[in-house]
Amino acid sequence: MARVVEDRKYDQDFIRPLRRVLVGVIAVLLALIFLIWRIDSPRVEQFRMAVIDRVVPSFDWAMKPVTRLAVLAEDFRSYARIIEQNQELRRELQQMRAWREAALQLEQRNAQLLDLNQVRLDPQLTHVTGVVMADSGSPFRKSVLLNVGARDGVQDGWAVMDGLGLAGRIAGVGQRTARVVLLTDTASAVPVTVQPSGQRAMLIGDNSAYPVLEFVEAPDDLRPGDRVISSDDGGVFPAGLLVGEVVITRDRRLRVRIAADYGRLEFLRVLRSRPVERITDTGSLIAPSEEMQPDPAALDAPEGTGDG
Repeated sequence: MARVVEDRKYDQDFIRPLRRVLVGVIAVLLALIFLIWRIDSPRVEQFRMAVIDRVVPSFDWAMKPVTRLAVLAEDFRSYARIIEQNQELRRELQQMRAWREAALQLEQRNAQLLDLNQVRLDPQLTHVTGVVMADSGSPFRKSVLLNVGARDGVQDGWAVMDGLGLAGRIAGVGQRTARVVLLTDTASAVPVTVQPSGQRAMLIGDNSAYPVLEFVEAPDDLRPGDRVISSDDGGVFPAGLLVGEVVITRDRRLRVRIAADYGRLEFLRVLRSRPVERITDTGSLIAPSEEMQPDPAALDAPEGTGDG
């Protein structure tokens, strides 16, 4: 035990003076280096350059980790800037989508306001626009009321459109009001054509947001996104009116996403449909030309009269 105490005392007596000497030498060296680097003399400058040329190239191995860390730090800052730019682009994309939706709404609103000039005008015009007064308020009936009626020349069965596509048909006309049955109503059945296949079908409402396509000749030829337009079969609607696009639900049924915006029905355009002129006497449709008419002298000449 006494031996251990003596060793510790010896170590303390030897290490403490040595530590003080080393600290003093380092302090003196640092002071000399500071003084040498601060002296403004040509000889001292040459000495400094000689020391730098001698010492610095040999420390390339020590500078490589530092250089590597500096490159990593710069790369990290670059990645941080890329993340910020990505977030900014996402915000701009979201704003662009909002602006696109606003542009579509403004386009529809513009089309509706342009039609206001034709409200209750000459019945010879192609359509008349009315303001949506109220809806039926029933989940089992999809219809709305317009402020145009018999005094404006509106008749039962006429097609009704909003600013984008076909919305329904007139089903009930009063003197100053008319009821519009929407395409989603169970009482609605509209002949349509699916493009580009050209197949004919019936669009039947079932009180859902997506009416059903029935009586399709080749359902496998239809694809989601196919354009659906009205057909003139039966003389119900004019042909070529935009109805919507084909969608396939989870139960694999063919339905149509309506182009008309039922959530913002403020103005509706009633298309005037005139009965098509029916041709019963096809002989009077095209009169024979003078060149095709036979020569009366040739008809009066007896048969068998010739030169021989």
